[in-house]
Amino acid sequence: MAEKPDYEGLVSYLMKPFLDSPEALKTDIERVTGKSRVTLRVAFSPEDRGRMFGRGGRNIQAIRTVLQATAALYDERVSLDVYGESAHKSRNDDEGGGSRRRRPPRRGGDRPAPPRKK
Repeated sequence: MAEKPDYEGLVSYLMKPFLDSPEALKTDIERVTGKSRVTLRVAFSPEDRGRMFGRGGRNIQAIRTVLQATAALYDERVSLDVYGESAHKSRNDDEGGGSRRRRPPRRGGDRPAPPRKK
C-alpha cells in the first residue's frame, strides 16, 4: 500500500461523473500533522450542485463514506467540505418570493375512488 492516499485524485474520480462541467472542480487539501487529520475542500459550478448532492444528499454522503473508509485504512480521519452557495438556499430567495406551497394530490376527476380492501 502507498504511504499516503491520494485523496485529491480519489475525490476527482468520484465527483467528475456527476458534473456537467468537470473542469470547474477545484480541490484543496489540508493535512494536520500529528493528529492524522485531513480536510478536503471542494468547489464546483453552482449548476452542478443538485446532481452532486443528489436526492436527500445521498451522492455526497456516499463520497464521504468512501473517503472515510479509505482514511480508516491509513489510520487517518478525513472530512469533506463543499464551498459555494448555501446548501439550504432555495430558488425563491433570489427572487424575493415566499415559501413554496405544495399542491394537493389530484383526484381522478369524475371517477369514483377505488373500493377499499377489508
